[in-house]
Amino acid sequence: MRHFIRLTILMIAAVAGGANAQSYPSKPIKLIVPFTPGGSTDVVARVIGQKIGEAMGTQVVIDNRPGAGGNIGVEAAARAAPDGYTLVMGHIGTMAVNPALYKKLPYEPLRDFAPVSLVANVPNLLVVHPALPVKSTRDLVALARARPGQLNYGSSGAGGTPYLACEYFKLIAKLDIVHIPYKGAAPMTVDLAGGQLTMTITGIPTVLPFIKAKRVRPLAVSTAQRLPSMPQLPTIAETLPGYEAVSWFGILAPVATPKEIITRLNAEIVKAIANPDTAERLAGEGADPSAGTPEQFGAFIKSEIARWGKVIKATGTVIE
Repeated sequence: MRHFIRLTILMIAAVAGGANAQSYPSKPIKLIVPFTPGGSTDVVARVIGQKIGEAMGTQVVIDNRPGAGGNIGVEAAARAAPDGYTLVMGHIGTMAVNPALYKKLPYEPLRDFAPVSLVANVPNLLVVHPALPVKSTRDLVALARARPGQLNYGSSGAGGTPYLACEYFKLIAKLDIVHIPYKGAAPMTVDLAGGQLTMTITGIPTVLPFIKAKRVRPLAVSTAQRLPSMPQLPTIAETLPGYEAVSWFGILAPVATPKEIITRLNAEIVKAIANPDTAERLAGEGADPSAGTPEQFGAFIKSEIARWGKVIKATGTVIE
């Protein structure tokens, strides 16, 4: 009965939303970012939010709601009215990893959301504190094997990009490295630069300022091929064949959001991504702009859920 009532409310809201789609948007749009300010998700959201807001003649307000591996913010978006005025910046962790990671997830990506568009892919960097006596992935693996349980890595919480990428790294290399969770990528990176952490694997936007300041040392990239923007950095896969862990970000709306609104939002995102200024800003943050249709994004999420579900099962990690 409760499910029937919720479905009825969503259907009524969708009909009402369809009637108002022609005047959309008539007020600011809230874009929920389920992580702390300063991390990769937040950086990408602010760049794209500003552009689509300008194009649509309204303000896109960034609403940071961190906690529980992103689940708090995503759940809030799932429960929001499907009227196009609440969106969420989806992320590999919240949309593809958490379904396998959490026993009781308060949302279901494919059931509770209407995909709008993929926005960007963000390669990860393997970085260490400069005082660590390693200059390559091979050196780090050798050191970790020589000191089992003595090295640590930081993450923005279980299910976040650094957690997933580092656990995958440990799995392939058969390493014992201690996990230190934080409430966000930004405070985690600050502690890495301060020497409280040994290493992490996280998005380029998060660590780029620290690399430029020589407060952390990059060892490798997480992509299958070397990055044109950083050709001097080898891939992790050159040492650990098969390793690949790339973050991605995309915008979703609550399910039952009128198709006309989804289509309008998608068109504006695609135009924003094609804008040279947007592409340059995202590239400057280490993000590779990428957009497509809602259907393509939905199919991609489905494939990523299957892919990372296998990784989570292999690591044996489950959060109650």
